[in-house]
Amino acid sequence: MWIDSRGTLVDTPTLRAGCIGCGSHAFRNIYPALQFAPVELAAVCDLSLDKARAFASTFGVPTAYADYRDMLEKESLDAVFVVVGYDRNGRPQYPAIAADCLEAGCHAWIEKPPAATVAELEALEAVARKTGRQVAVGFKKMFAPANEKARDLMDDPSFGAVTLANFQYPQSIPTTEEFRRYIGEKSFDWEVLAFLDHLCHPVSLLVFLMGPPDAVCYERSASGAGAALFRFESGAVATLSLNRGAALNGGMERTLLLSDQGRQILVENNIRVSYLQGPAGLEYGRSPDFYEGAPGQASAFWEPEFSLGQLYNKGLFLLGYCGEIREFAAAVLENRPLRKGHLAHARQVTQVFEAFSEGPGRFVRIPRQDRT
Repeated sequence: MWIDSRGTLVDTPTLRAGCIGCGSHAFRNIYPALQFAPVELAAVCDLSLDKARAFASTFGVPTAYADYRDMLEKESLDAVFVVVGYDRNGRPQYPAIAADCLEAGCHAWIEKPPAATVAELEALEAVARKTGRQVAVGFKKMFAPANEKARDLMDDPSFGAVTLANFQYPQSIPTTEEFRRYIGEKSFDWEVLAFLDHLCHPVSLLVFLMGPPDAVCYERSASGAGAALFRFESGAVATLSLNRGAALNGGMERTLLLSDQGRQILVENNIRVSYLQGPAGLEYGRSPDFYEGAPGQASAFWEPEFSLGQLYNKGLFLLGYCGEIREFAAAVLENRPLRKGHLAHARQVTQVFEAFSEGPGRFVRIPRQDRT
C-alpha cells in the first residue's frame, strides 16, 4: 500500500528500500521525491548516527544505522538509494557501496557522478550481471520533463534527423596540470572534482538526445570557459559550450537541436520548449504577409504556469528527481531493464570525462562498446 500522486491510497506493490547518506542534497531533493514513487523507506544510514536518527524522525523511517553494512545485513531490502560524498582523494564512493548492495541482493540507485573512471564502472557492471541486480544513476537531465518533451518531438518522423546540436552549461574546464594531478597522481584537485561532478549534466543530456558520441575535441579559454565539438556515428555534430561565468537568473542552460527538415527544437532554462518550423506557403520576395499555415504547421511553445499547485510546476518534477526515482522503482517492480540512467549510460558519460582529461586541441576517439 502507498499513497499515489493524487493522494489516494493504492494497493500496489512497493519497494522496501533503505537510504545511505543524510546530507543536504538528500534532504532537499531525494528523500522528498520518494513520496511520489512506490517506495517504502524502511531504514536510513549515515556515518553520524545522530543525523541518521534525525532523518528517520523527519521522514517517518523506523530504523537508523551508522554502518550501511549493518543495514544490509539486518534489513530485508529490495533496493538501496545511495547519496554520499567523495573520499579524501575526491573520488566518488558509489562503485564500492553499490557493489556491496548488489552482493547483498539489493538493487541500487546512486547519485551522480557514478565513478571517477570507466574501469570502476565496468567492474560494477560485472557485479550487476553476476547478481542479476540493476544499478540506476541519478542523471536528472535525462528525466527533466522539458528534455523528455524534446526527445518526443525528435522522435516524430516529421522532425527528420538531427544534423547539428548545441548545448550550453555553466561550468569551467580544468587545466591540463589539474587533470594530471587528479588522474595521474590520484590526488585531490577541487577543479577536476567540480568538473567530474557537473559534466554529468550536459553530457548525460547529450547522450539521451543524440546517443553516445564517437569522438570529442575541445578548446579552453584562459578563464576556464571553453567549447567542445562532438562527432556521432549518424554524421551529426554537436557543440557543448561550457559557459563559466554565465548568469544565474535564467541564462544557465540552453539546448538547440536542428534537423534536416528545416525544424528546430529549443529548450531554455529547463522549462520552456519551442518547436520551430517555417510557415507553409511562405515564399521569399512574394509573400505579402507572414501569417501563413494552419496551427499544426506553425511553431509551438510549451511552458508551465506557476499559479496552480500542480505536480508539473514543482522543482522535484521539473528538475527530473521524481522521474529518475519513479523509473528505477518501476523497472525493479516490473522486472524489466532500466530505459535510461543505467550503467551503460554511466559508462558513456564517464568516457567523455576521461577524453577531456587527455587535453585540448585534438580529437579523442571514444571506444565503441555496448551503446544501449
